[in-house]
Amino acid sequence: MGKGKGKSGPLARRPDNSAFKQQRLPAWSPMLTANTVLPFFYFMALICMLLGVWLLLTVQSTQEVKMDYTEAGTCDKCFEKRKNASNAAQTCSCTVGFNIKKALKGDVFFYYGLQNFHQNLRRYMDSRDDAQMVGKKRNLKNPSSYCKPFNMDQKGLPIAPCGAVANSIFNDSFTLHYLGSGGPVQVPLLRKGITWYTDKNVKYRNPTTENMTLVQVFNGTARPLYWQKPVYELDLLDSTNNGFINDDLIVWMREAAFPNFKKLYGVLYRANKPFTNGLPAGNYSIDISYNFPVQYFQGRKEVVLTTLTWFGGQNHFLPVAYLVTSCLILLIAVVLTVAWYKFGKNRKSMDE
Repeated sequence: MGKGKGKSGPLARRPDNSAFKQQRLPAWSPMLTANTVLPFFYFMALICMLLGVWLLLTVQSTQEVKMDYTEAGTCDKCFEKRKNASNAAQTCSCTVGFNIKKALKGDVFFYYGLQNFHQNLRRYMDSRDDAQMVGKKRNLKNPSSYCKPFNMDQKGLPIAPCGAVANSIFNDSFTLHYLGSGGPVQVPLLRKGITWYTDKNVKYRNPTTENMTLVQVFNGTARPLYWQKPVYELDLLDSTNNGFINDDLIVWMREAAFPNFKKLYGVLYRANKPFTNGLPAGNYSIDISYNFPVQYFQGRKEVVLTTLTWFGGQNHFLPVAYLVTSCLILLIAVVLTVAWYKFGKNRKSMDE
């Protein structure tokens, strides 16, 4: 029988006889000896320790004042009132006093915080309609099925904005006063410009309709079940901060990764005295419109006043992580050094 022109058998699967395919290219393999490995471990331990100490000093340079107001001051009455769901539509106000022992210098940021509120649940995070929030008219009247059961009210009207995330918006409001020697002075807070630029200008937009007011645009829709005001009246002082481009709504819609979190409420406006250099030391009070119930998930509410650095606020996770890593690497290096001194060094002398 004649031989075929093509190759068959194992020879057909053999790679070409080239330096690349036969792995004959020049290469360098490090020799992992004690003289090369141990200095590397000590060097990495030193680097991690220096980074940890530097970041820790940076974090500690920030100033922070926290106050749990869940049942503080006169808020205990509102706390009890919010236990009954039938009182959800009724307003409740309270006042809490506190003291700042050391002046907060520079820009001061006002946060509200929640504890034991899980915004990272998958079904909760999916319960929203991004097409509706970007201003698509079709989704305004016909919300996504992901929003169920918060897509329609009892009368069958579409809810705007729909979904569990928007429905559970944090709706407490705060007015901060400085109790100086000249009497109470309201602390001015900037309530706009607290969102990410991409959120405010790209991700969230109101439906555009020519020659129609915002009230007319949202006509035929219902407010979320637990809201006290419709979406076009979220900010009664500034009509340009209403609808889906309301700063408070946008901040809330960016879900937190952990059950204990804080979100930005405002920034100190430092144009006038006595706040040109920050918040002076002294006594303060906060008038709170107490609306958000926390009893159902056994949570707590707090306000946080803090300064920031290039690294952010008082977050000790990364500095501590660097310091712990440095200690672990140093421990491993010491163990390897002892092992090499007892066994490797003696064996090398015996070979010689």
